[in-house]
Amino acid sequence: MTNPGHQFITVLLMAAVTYVPRLIPMTLLRGRKLSPSLQNFLKCVPFAVLGALIFPEILYSTSSIPTAALGLAAALALALLRLNVVLVVLGSILAVYLGGLF
Repeated sequence: MTNPGHQFITVLLMAAVTYVPRLIPMTLLRGRKLSPSLQNFLKCVPFAVLGALIFPEILYSTSSIPTAALGLAAALALALLRLNVVLVVLGSILAVYLGGLF
């Protein structure tokens, strides 16, 4: 069993480690105007990070990479049609299910 005091200190240190990297840019860039190209770049960062985190998990989400790739292709196709996110998810699940039948 771990000491509750150690757990509390661990949580505080983890909070500091995640907060400080967010705080530094906010304090250093306060009042400065960023170039439009840098602003556009920074707007794309969350999507790129999210994609990098999710993509490997998509391919290994099923026991078969081909069915996972089929689900990915279905999700991309439905997303390009600008459907609701719920419909994209349900469509990709359906594609994986149907792909697993064959």
